[in-house]
Amino acid sequence: MRGLYLITNDDNLPQLMQKLEAALATKKVAILQYRRKKVDKVDQPFEVEKIKKLCEQYQTPFIINDDIKLAQQFGLGVHLGQDDGSILDALQALPQGVIIGRTCLNSVDLARQAIKEGATYVAFGAAYATSTKPEAGRLSPETLQQARQEFKVPLCVIGGLSVENAKVILEQGADLCAVISDILALNVQDIPARIAAWDGLFQETASVS
Repeated sequence: MRGLYLITNDDNLPQLMQKLEAALATKKVAILQYRRKKVDKVDQPFEVEKIKKLCEQYQTPFIINDDIKLAQQFGLGVHLGQDDGSILDALQALPQGVIIGRTCLNSVDLARQAIKEGATYVAFGAAYATSTKPEAGRLSPETLQQARQEFKVPLCVIGGLSVENAKVILEQGADLCAVISDILALNVQDIPARIAAWDGLFQETASVS
């Protein structure tokens, strides 16, 4: 698994759906994560069902942020932060073979433990300053390079990434670049071109990783 890892924002749902369709229709989004912190829990299943259908239409892997029960309801994979439940719980609750990611901050040790427990990818960050998680610590190049040497699972990097600053991250061994605002802060009509630029960057750095 390699490419652009898109995470939903808190736009109103009709606007978000328009932007997601523009993104997924390019067939260049490697994975989509549902993360809607400002949406009431009771409304999330309705949203997930709509986005899941869109992902199925464009054959894009779709996972849920943090919430194992919500992922279980729809038979989806999940991304877990350090305080969001155990990988073992996810493996027991979710269908066999789904994607399970784990936030590993700036720690190879956390990544090693996550992979041992069954994570299918590990995520590091923040690469750069980010408004989504301003308190997040910074990822060091050494951590990413060591992880690339040691692990075979996909490595995801998150935090302030853009087409303009992600090349060095890919050259250090990242497989997935997780973004929110670099895509979803754009107008709908500008999203395909931005994703094409990302795709070009992944192709340019493919021989490195």
